[in-house]
Amino acid sequence: MKKLIVVQDPKVFKLGAPGVEVVSSKDYLTDQRFAQLKNTRIFNLARSFNYQSRGYYVSLLAEARGQKVIPSAKTILDLKNPSIVKVLSRDLDDVIQHSLSHKEKHDFTLSIYFGRNVNPRYDKLAHELYKVFEAPLMRARFVKGEKWELRSIRPVPYKDIEDEHIPLLKKFAAEYFSKKRYDTAREDRSAYDLAILVNIADKAAPSNKRAIVKFRQAAEELGFRVDIIGPGDIDRIGEYDALLIRENTYVNNHTYRMARKAQQEGLAVMDAPDAILKCNNKVFLAEVMEAHHIPTPPTLVVHAENRAEVAKRLGFPVVLKLPDSTFSIGVEKARTPDELEEKLDKILEGSDLAVAQAYMPSDFDWRVGVLDGRVLYVCKYYMARGHWQIYNWNSATKHDETGDFDTVRVDDCPKHIADTALRAVRAMVGEQGLFGVDIKEHEGKAYVIEVNECPNIDHGIEDVELGDEIYRRIIGSLKRSIERKIGIAPAHLSTTAAKA
Repeated sequence: MKKLIVVQDPKVFKLGAPGVEVVSSKDYLTDQRFAQLKNTRIFNLARSFNYQSRGYYVSLLAEARGQKVIPSAKTILDLKNPSIVKVLSRDLDDVIQHSLSHKEKHDFTLSIYFGRNVNPRYDKLAHELYKVFEAPLMRARFVKGEKWELRSIRPVPYKDIEDEHIPLLKKFAAEYFSKKRYDTAREDRSAYDLAILVNIADKAAPSNKRAIVKFRQAAEELGFRVDIIGPGDIDRIGEYDALLIRENTYVNNHTYRMARKAQQEGLAVMDAPDAILKCNNKVFLAEVMEAHHIPTPPTLVVHAENRAEVAKRLGFPVVLKLPDSTFSIGVEKARTPDELEEKLDKILEGSDLAVAQAYMPSDFDWRVGVLDGRVLYVCKYYMARGHWQIYNWNSATKHDETGDFDTVRVDDCPKHIADTALRAVRAMVGEQGLFGVDIKEHEGKAYVIEVNECPNIDHGIEDVELGDEIYRRIIGSLKRSIERKIGIAPAHLSTTAAKA
């Protein structure tokens, strides 16, 4: 990947690095040579990042040209909005309090140079702030009331750096630009870099170890260089062209933040942050299915004022769900009025809303995998032994935590099951991406239970019909997304992936 540092005046800029071209912001904006570059990363160190300034337009046009840029135009605007700064830094409270606990003054400004600080004591805080607000040169201001709070953070022009900081700044810059993934030279012929996010602590990972190996093999076959990354690698996201999330996703943890950062960086992302937001919330699902007249079990969005209606409208037993429940976690069945009250108390204590559904017994749930608007695989997931759900996390044995399965040929899937799954995905998120739709069949009708943006792709289950082809199709989708962004026709994809 070619690298460009964009500055106001290259003659006074002293932080160049081998293999990195330094150009003026004027030349970058006006010279057609730079407009036509592909597979390029821009490091924007312009003098000003004010809205509609030359520095702002460097980042904006870099994105329009399909180039990767640090900071992005969105980051520039985020840094100017105190409310967004407050929200995005919320998860850093522990490191802020720990790093500044010794300070006696109630006002502190921290300089952040390529994710570092000149005082090693603040290096951790500087690095964590860079991971959230990815800009090469920044200053953060903290104010102490009851506790330390990040009041503002802004890009800082190179010309405003204190002279005494310059020697360390040069060292930080040299380390930053020498990162492996920013190097232009490659030892192999891989066209793109792919990060696959996995988490060994994931209780019900959406892909088993063998499936991850298969994903890697398919990606390498299609021209990717692959890294397996973990929850602590958010600061590496900008090094890649695509992110494949194979960890259960939640809005309030690192999976959403990594997807959001990847999208900001211009990566092809599976799963996209907007899909995580929508599919993780059962209240959103209930509203969308009703609005699009897609059948679900009788459903009521429950809150403190209408909880008395649950039993009258849905009867017993009734299924209760946290808005962000997944893999049967946060899903309860109430069999009696007393159980209903007890379990609603528990759910509404942590959430203003809950979802209640009429219980619809079945021996199995259909799972229809959908990739880019087409059915990818079909499975029957049977209920765990002696349990009413596919997963029984309270099982005494590992063997009985999950039920059995059957993989069904796509052509043999009942038409009303496949059609309902495709309608549900289109209504929730549109055509692009990988999704799994859980459906119950009752008296010949299909009822949507869930739309999951991070569906299982396990070796020996979902890949039984397609084999290795299922992995090629998913990676092929990511590759097409990359090439749409940079304006390359995907003519060189393998025949199987191109048909996906």
